[in-house]
Amino acid sequence: MWDDVFPSFLIGLREGLEAGLIVSILVATLVRVDARSRLPQVWTGVLAAIALAMSFGAVLTFTAASLSATAQEAFGGTLSVIAVAFVTAMVFWMRRSARSLSGEIKEKATGALTMGAGALILTSFLAVGREGLETALFLWTTAQAAGESAGPLTGAALGLALSAVLCWSLYRRVLKINLTKFFTATGAVLIVIAAGVFGYGLRDLQEGGVLPGKTAYAVDLSGSIDAGSWYSTLVQGVFNLTPTMTGLQVVGYAAYLAVAMTLFVRGVRVTAPKPAPDREAPTRTSPPARRRPAWMVPLAVVTVPALLAGIAVAIGRPAPVGAQTVAVSEQECGKGFTAPKPGRRTFQMHNTGNKTSEVYLVDPATNSVYGEIEGLAPGTTRALVATVAGGTYAWRCVPTGGTGVTSKAVRVTGGGAAKAVVPVSEHDLSGPLVRYRTYVEKGLATLVTQTRALTDDIEHDHLGRARTDWLTAHRTYASLGAAYGTFEDYDQKIDGRADGLPDGVRDKEFTGFHRIEYGLWHGEPSTSLTGPAQQLATDATGLRTVFPHQDFDPSDLPLRAHEILENTLQFELTGDTDEGSGTGLATAGANLAGTRELLTVLRPLLTTRAPHLLPTLDTDIARLQKLLNAAHRGSSWTPVGQLDAATRARVDGATGQLLEDLSPVPDLLEIRKSA
Repeated sequence: MWDDVFPSFLIGLREGLEAGLIVSILVATLVRVDARSRLPQVWTGVLAAIALAMSFGAVLTFTAASLSATAQEAFGGTLSVIAVAFVTAMVFWMRRSARSLSGEIKEKATGALTMGAGALILTSFLAVGREGLETALFLWTTAQAAGESAGPLTGAALGLALSAVLCWSLYRRVLKINLTKFFTATGAVLIVIAAGVFGYGLRDLQEGGVLPGKTAYAVDLSGSIDAGSWYSTLVQGVFNLTPTMTGLQVVGYAAYLAVAMTLFVRGVRVTAPKPAPDREAPTRTSPPARRRPAWMVPLAVVTVPALLAGIAVAIGRPAPVGAQTVAVSEQECGKGFTAPKPGRRTFQMHNTGNKTSEVYLVDPATNSVYGEIEGLAPGTTRALVATVAGGTYAWRCVPTGGTGVTSKAVRVTGGGAAKAVVPVSEHDLSGPLVRYRTYVEKGLATLVTQTRALTDDIEHDHLGRARTDWLTAHRTYASLGAAYGTFEDYDQKIDGRADGLPDGVRDKEFTGFHRIEYGLWHGEPSTSLTGPAQQLATDATGLRTVFPHQDFDPSDLPLRAHEILENTLQFELTGDTDEGSGTGLATAGANLAGTRELLTVLRPLLTTRAPHLLPTLDTDIARLQKLLNAAHRGSSWTPVGQLDAATRARVDGATGQLLEDLSPVPDLLEIRKSA
């Protein structure tokens, strides 16, 4: 998240300081001429500007949400380019005007005092409103680039908070800042950031079909740059430079940066106008002819922008046909369904039957799924949102314990293409399940042999050899991760931790690999370790015996593709499971081997559903494997706690990247009911 914080922090700080300075000057001017009673008018204008900016942000968000995926790319790209234009203009304006800003605002404030309350409200509103709209637009575009990260909002909040503190300090004269130098330095940095946003916007326009060349790559360093490393993540988050960039992105980035930075460095060599002399405002003003309630104007300036935003959102929403109500039951599946228009559509699914039901929007010819709701209870209504494009659509309702019913199909024309998931059945997963069970059975047979060798080492007091054989056996067990849910109580006996036990590592219920690890690396004699070793061998044999007869849910396979390394990141890569051996990275390598084996058996299904995903996963696995191998020297492994900060960040980053790329697998291979 923090790599997405800096650009928004800077824009929040700069725009906040710019607007805050204007407000501070207005307030100081009113205080100086003893017109404190007019301060609420300034704050009313400020409040109106903030309300307008927030309403503008809401309009952008809801407008984008109502578009198709392709249209969203085009919309976001267009706004990114517009945001860059606004920010560039702001940078150059402040570069030129910082020295004379105070005098200009004082003159406007003094002039407004001679007019009615509306003039002062308008002065502060216009002064702050521009910065608010620029901030909303720029933050929206950076948030789009960051995806689901909370970094942009966090950065903006920090920047605005700091700008408020600085403005208060300047107003109270407890702080002095050379504003010309400040706006010059931040302007240069913002030009670099804006160049990245410009490149990102061009890429979105290519993805949206507005500009050509979306597959014409000028730079493709994905094979040589560690995308999960801290430095790569930082560069991508701050500068929007990615390992893979199209030719148009590169040209646009370089051209903008060269032209804007050259003009900025040259500066505008114009002597700043001298500040207008302060003019004393009348100390008495004519009272208004009619007094209105003090709350009326502030309420209006907040309500009106919000109301206008609501109208804009309502107008921008899909036509009522996109929010049609569709009945769900064995008798009425799809009743009320008519051909929707292409785009992002919301369907209100109402269960009119008496059974909980699964609901799918499908292509009846291929059974591909465009949207789904699981567990729709009788009498309830839930929204299903899906992107509709050209093609054939129908509803499939599968009541609990009942037979699936498919509605009459409708045909939609135009609108490009929509992403669909080819459904997976238990039969589809039966082959991969058989192959994985065979892999686990072979692994358990090896484990039995290895735990017996470990027991023999300990019984004969060969503790040095026992440490080596312990790691070998533990890595074998760790490579069987997708079957842990099937092992039932054996997993706790074989690989349980001391966490939560009353006596910790001394508790009699603490058994298995980690109990022996603690003893071997904490100087326990072989006599106290013989019992735990024998018990481990017995449990390994028992598991091998019962495993062929245990139920193995086919849906566990795609789920475990992601969960194995989730546990690795949570336990092994934090050192939480280390009882003294310092071999957490070795165990992580075994978990990675188990993940690789799982993807091998799932590869045929993934190839037909996400052909571009497997090369990415292969690259991620190779990257992480290389990092883990680097921590292996002969028979020893570097403990997680002894890794330097950069190496640990690379390992965590590579694991996180692999987890992110694995996250679609459970959805792609989820078993969906058809009957």
